[in-house]
Amino acid sequence: MPTVPSGGDVLRRAISGQRRDVAVGSLLGAAHQAGEALVPVLIGVTIDRGVAEGNLGALLTLLAVLAVVYVGLSFGFRFGARAGERAAERAGHDLRVQLVERVLHPGGGTEDGRLPGALAAIATEDARRVGAVNMAVLSGLSALAGLLVGAVVLLRISLPLGLMVLIGTPVLLWLGHLLSKPLERRSEAEQERAAHASGVAADLVAGLRVLKGIGAEAAAVARYRRTSRDSLAATVRAARAEALSSGTVLALTGTFIAVVALVGGRLAAQGDISLGQLVSAVGLAMFLLGPLEVLSWVTTELAQGRASAARVAGVLATPPAVAPASGRPARPVRGELLLRGVTHGGLRDLDLRVAPGEFLGVAATDPADATALLQCLSREADPAAGTVELDGVPFPGLAPAALRTAVLVAPHDADLFEDTLLANVTPPPEPPGDDGPAADVYAAMAAAGMDEVARTAPRGLATPVSEGGRSLSGGQRQRVALARALAAGRPVLVVHDPTTAVDAVTEARIAAGLREFRRGRTTIVVTTSPALLAATDRVALLDGGRVAGTGPHADLIRRHPGYRAAVLS
Repeated sequence: MPTVPSGGDVLRRAISGQRRDVAVGSLLGAAHQAGEALVPVLIGVTIDRGVAEGNLGALLTLLAVLAVVYVGLSFGFRFGARAGERAAERAGHDLRVQLVERVLHPGGGTEDGRLPGALAAIATEDARRVGAVNMAVLSGLSALAGLLVGAVVLLRISLPLGLMVLIGTPVLLWLGHLLSKPLERRSEAEQERAAHASGVAADLVAGLRVLKGIGAEAAAVARYRRTSRDSLAATVRAARAEALSSGTVLALTGTFIAVVALVGGRLAAQGDISLGQLVSAVGLAMFLLGPLEVLSWVTTELAQGRASAARVAGVLATPPAVAPASGRPARPVRGELLLRGVTHGGLRDLDLRVAPGEFLGVAATDPADATALLQCLSREADPAAGTVELDGVPFPGLAPAALRTAVLVAPHDADLFEDTLLANVTPPPEPPGDDGPAADVYAAMAAAGMDEVARTAPRGLATPVSEGGRSLSGGQRQRVALARALAAGRPVLVVHDPTTAVDAVTEARIAAGLREFRRGRTTIVVTTSPALLAATDRVALLDGGRVAGTGPHADLIRRHPGYRAAVLS
């Protein structure tokens, strides 16, 4: 997976990827601006030849030419703007696709140090701002073309006026660039704060039920209020910088135009230029205000685009959490797992063997040890020391995506999607190299106790599920998530606390169904539930980061005080 070392690379790729639309839009925009610059000239010629000389034929002809020019201006602006907007939207879309691909990459890594809401803000607002740079570039080139045509015409009308524009315009652009520097810094801070606020909001909404359950709504609101105020302060600072930059550039531009008009008036009074040329000069001076304002806007857009591009680049360039590999599990997968000297998080020199087809329970006295074990088995992270092997092949030698076709780790907090109950369980199309068709969906539902959920739902399996499964109770969500994991039919399945929100009767039924459904295939249940552990072939007790004891559930209950404390307390 290629990395992006800088925001400048992101900007260049966003523009070069849309070069056709940018080129077409720039040409049409330049033609529009050139036409706009020629309008005052045509009006001046009309005054000199049609009005001052009293030539009705010339007057009508020049008016007809003006009408044709205005029609051309309308179409040029319309199609040029369309090309620019198309380039901006496509560039933003391409960036969003790249960001989503990076976030979903099997190697992971983008979530470290970032809240999900922050990643969403980068993939939406920052990607949009980078894409909008295409429109800014197009508009800037068009404005420069208008300035160039206006300067050339002014040189033909009067050398002093033309020289003023040619010298004054670069100075104004340089000043605008200097004024955009504080805006770029403050825009970056604004986006960082806004993304953090979005992340905090998403985090709080996801845990709303838990917050209500423990009565922490006030603390959550206070936390978000502080974060929101920080974001508001950063936004206000960025808005002030933008207002200062735009206002100063506008004031300098207005002064410049006034000086041009004053010099043109003096030349006309001295007889150096005609009345029509004076009208053309004043009209051109007023016209130049437009391109210069556009250039001021372009500097603002580029400043914000550079800040957003740096944030996008930070995500795209994030190294994977696990080293890349190209190996694939041997087929068929026997399902033997071996952990040797694994040190990760709270785990310390952990040794554990899971035989092919074994139904193993893992009870951890510290929930952090269970989390660390799941990270190693799902290869979200490689251990600091030791190895994890599948059928004798170390995990680092297997491509993460290929490994997950053989080993599925179903987390405790699995998300559901906005669709029907059935669609949330039905497996996706088989990935290349999979062992064969997935398990029977309806048998998986029965094993997970989801058939009861379907029977009580208003429309059965066709009942819609809201985003995140919020229309279901906690126990219903767990059963749907477990049914989905079972229906995937992986040779090795690891589930984490799949029944914490169901009643004891349902839990006992799920334990029996899980054992029967997974018979002959390697299954690991990481839990402290006595009902689930009693259904396993063997239980491994994790205490202090190591295996403190193994054996059948009943045997450990009888002889191991630490196990009794972890499971029965």
